[in-house]
Amino acid sequence: MDDLNEMYNDLIMEHSMNSYNKKKLENPDIEEKGHNPNCGDEIILEIKLDGDIIKDMAFSGHGCAISTSSASIMIDTLKGKTISQAKKIIETFIKMIKRETLSDEEQELLEDAIAFKNIANMPARTKCALLAWHTLEDMLDKNSNNGKSNISCCN
Repeated sequence: MDDLNEMYNDLIMEHSMNSYNKKKLENPDIEEKGHNPNCGDEIILEIKLDGDIIKDMAFSGHGCAISTSSASIMIDTLKGKTISQAKKIIETFIKMIKRETLSDEEQELLEDAIAFKNIANMPARTKCALLAWHTLEDMLDKNSNNGKSNISCCN
């Protein structure tokens, strides 16, 4: 189990230090800012859609290693998925962070995002891990409702 935790830690650090997902997209279809008032982390998510499929995503902004790596891994996990698939994965990630039991199928859905499983043991860091995920969840809801929504990170 220690080897698995070490592999997850390496994955988180790799995405934090070398995220190729941290960039600006040219002409994104949707853009939204998320903010964690507890620590000051800010993120801007951008999405390019091809119909109902997430064709490309990127993030910019600033934050700790946990929030930036979580954003990057989220993008890798969700790129190429439909919006409904993405919403299911987001729901599953949030469920994991809340320490709810996941089925084997749900764990597989998370792909590399399962690396954040132990963040639930560090309550001060859960909001960092959730920032991008909550921002995207609100962003997709806002887009599907064609209305305004308040980005309320990390409730």
